[in-house]
Amino acid sequence: MHQVAVVGTGNISHAHIQAYLRFPDRVRIAALVDIIPGKAEKVKAQYGLDCDCFLDHHDILNRADIDLVDCCCPPYVHAEITVNTLRAGKHAICEKPMASSLEECDAMIRARDESGKKLSIIAQNRFRQPIRDLKALLDSGIAGKVRCAQVDSFWWRGHCYYDLWWRGTWEKEGGGCTLNHAVHHIDMLGWMMGLPERVTSVLANTAHDNAEVEDLSMSILEYPGALGLLTASVVHHGEEQTLTFQCEKAKLAAPFSTFASISKPNGFPERNEALEAEIKAFADSLPPLPYEGHDGQIENMLATLESDTLPAISGEDGRLTLELITAIYKSGSLKQAVSLPLQKDDPFYTVAGIRAHAPHFYEKTASRMELGGSDITLGSFDKK
Repeated sequence: MHQVAVVGTGNISHAHIQAYLRFPDRVRIAALVDIIPGKAEKVKAQYGLDCDCFLDHHDILNRADIDLVDCCCPPYVHAEITVNTLRAGKHAICEKPMASSLEECDAMIRARDESGKKLSIIAQNRFRQPIRDLKALLDSGIAGKVRCAQVDSFWWRGHCYYDLWWRGTWEKEGGGCTLNHAVHHIDMLGWMMGLPERVTSVLANTAHDNAEVEDLSMSILEYPGALGLLTASVVHHGEEQTLTFQCEKAKLAAPFSTFASISKPNGFPERNEALEAEIKAFADSLPPLPYEGHDGQIENMLATLESDTLPAISGEDGRLTLELITAIYKSGSLKQAVSLPLQKDDPFYTVAGIRAHAPHFYEKTASRMELGGSDITLGSFDKK
């Protein structure tokens, strides 16, 4: 039986807590930690937990009964809490984004390697059926090589969203919608295509004059033999999020859709329904995931600890995602194309370098400790 401490009891912690409660024979929530007095106790009562509550994560580091620490805090403390966890000889799960800089990511990976403990970065959409199926379809080669990728990370957030005390600043949130919303889709894209060779981006804040950070970004990604178009947004009504890959023989997309064309003698398209049927049959033949979303990733971490194997989503995976995000910020801030990979002497490698160069669209005008309610949207890939 593993014992977990959940550090940070804000909105996203509920997805984690509910996931742990699905596996009562394998894991027990032993502690909740939150810097706001009374907040952890409120969550404890909400779920009827038999656990201790603390204000500081340092208070659980010497607890011999706790072997897993789950960081659900704002991005600016991800590295500190995770490094302290690993150095204390405990396994670590950390919410997205992995950290606020590549330097912090490298410190987390180094602490993992030096401690010999496990580290997994949350990217729960890899445990969604349509995303798993899309990855399998691309890997199968059934549609041929990717020619064009389009990633629509469309979200909508009201003006007051950035009134929460840590949101909307480069210091604490670490960025805007590119870092904290599109991180999901950028992880999926990196999982399927790896890093591009070059990025050209534009950053903007079109609707949130109470935030320093961007609420909209658009990027062109250059891969060998392919281009990508990535939009990160919190101004899109409907939150219609898609990943679309135009391949040699057919389109593949999540939510699942496909369209295949072959050429007529005059070069115009004719629908290839036979290939579409083959693609659909391949997708239908894939086994269902036993657990999806946060449930799936936390179950994977428990299985990793039980079998002493590697987690499905590693520190290196989290770092790759942040590297593309960092390149987007560098390109949008300096208004120039950026080549990948980024080097350690790049000014955007550190938190200080990012803050020194990133645009401040507006200044934060309000700071509220809580906005109320835990009914949040986590993405639109719940169905095949």
